[in-house]
Amino acid sequence: MKPARLTGMNNLWAVCLLALLLVGCDKGTTPGNSNSGGSGGPSTSTGGAEIKVGEFASLTGKEATFGISSHEGTLLAVEEINAAGGILGKQVKLITEDTQSKPGESATVVNKVIARDGVIAVLGEVASSRSMEAAPICQKNKIPMISPSSTNPKVTESGDYIFRVCFIDPFQGTVMANFASQTLKAKKVAIFTDAKSDYSKGLAKFFKEKYLANGGTITSELDYNGGDKDFKAQLTTIRGGSPDAVFVPGYYTDVALICIQAKQLGLNVPLLGGDGWESEKLTEIGKDAVEGHYFSTHYHPEVGSEISKKFLENYKKRFNGKIPDALAANGYDSMLMLADGIKRAGGTDGTKLRDALAATKDLVLVTGTITINKQRDADKSAVILQIKNGGYKFLESIKP
Repeated sequence: MKPARLTGMNNLWAVCLLALLLVGCDKGTTPGNSNSGGSGGPSTSTGGAEIKVGEFASLTGKEATFGISSHEGTLLAVEEINAAGGILGKQVKLITEDTQSKPGESATVVNKVIARDGVIAVLGEVASSRSMEAAPICQKNKIPMISPSSTNPKVTESGDYIFRVCFIDPFQGTVMANFASQTLKAKKVAIFTDAKSDYSKGLAKFFKEKYLANGGTITSELDYNGGDKDFKAQLTTIRGGSPDAVFVPGYYTDVALICIQAKQLGLNVPLLGGDGWESEKLTEIGKDAVEGHYFSTHYHPEVGSEISKKFLENYKKRFNGKIPDALAANGYDSMLMLADGIKRAGGTDGTKLRDALAATKDLVLVTGTITINKQRDADKSAVILQIKNGGYKFLESIKP
């Protein structure tokens, strides 16, 4: 009989302890922050002891360096926020899923972090096509999503819960068109586009429009499919048009091979691109074939405010001396923007957080001071870099 009585007391104690824990989890609730009315999507109550934030990134696959850089920046921001006491007294829990650089994976993993993990916001992706897969899901569930580096305008057209901390392709295309015609004095340019990439097609479109408006001539417009290995037929045709430069708005994996084969064919003119070029793999694969070419991007360590200098220092300490690229900086900024929004919203209610993010103005971040415009895009500067001695030389910073 005695053992049975002890077991009963233990069960009673367990029930009481569980009740105390549940009550304790509610202690940090701020009045008015509960999402029980459903305005913030599933499982977004701020009554927990932590704030769950989802992240989706290409940690493996052909664009893995994009996702790894972005994730490292995001992770560093979370660690620094938590070390400083969290947001509204709560620690941030980052729940990261790998898109594997594959079509379809973004939708799968974003559904997972919303339905299974109950995240209050989602950060990602770098590739525009993968962000466009996830955005309608976040919009439907009323979960704010912030893309760190997707530049295609269509990303934020998915709805009023979708934001980004980067500039968009109409601006980036304009920057490179002006650079080609005004700085390089290129009167004739060829365009070589990845037909499988929304990012590449969009950037090519905006470059072409501005370059033609500047009085330039397009000698040829040719396509390739991302992942191809042989570009010699198209490059031979491009060479035949005798362009002064070639605009290649692709990703680093393809661009490195294009540069190698262009050099082999004697196509010795500047190649120009966008932020999809930025990766240590570009110079690792392309070696001297990428030397001297140019691209636009979001950040360079030499363009430094105090917050940028601190980020550079802390990133190097955290990741064994590694120099952050623009994607790491954008990942960091996406988390800072979210944290700022949560503070101004007074909690994580989806609708209030959406409204706070939309009202972001003159927020000083690593990649510059940003204001979120009516399209929920970031108005901010771009930088132009030249590949020099296996690294990236800062040339100029251009404001919107």
